Amino acid sequence: MKTLGKKIRLLRHQKSWSQEDVAKRLEISIPAFSKIETGITDVNLSRLEQISKLFDMSVVQLLTFNDAESQEKHTTELEELTKKVMEREKEVIDLQKRIIELYEELRKAKN
Repeated sequence: MKTLGKKIRLLRHQKSWSQEDVAKRLEISIPAFSKIETGITDVNLSRLEQISKLFDMSVVQLLTFNDAESQEKHTTELEELTKKVMEREKEVIDLQKRIIELYEELRKAKN
């Protein structure tokens, strides 16, 4: 719930809305909304639907939404892993070349 609360807070900040603004739109008290943002309160499906509509998202989009910092971190990790894979591919190609060379040497030695 804390992760969901952080996402909701981030979306609220992106819209430049106060907790009071969102609480009024959801027709709940400010403390009740604050508990949602802090992860103290479990959010039921109907409340999730209300919140997602408020931010023009589907429930799935709300639940899977990632902030830019998190996206950037994942992109950096992906780039690093891609680089490692490319390095390993080069090593495999070099080893394949070496095997072919050794095979050719062995074939020449037999003749």
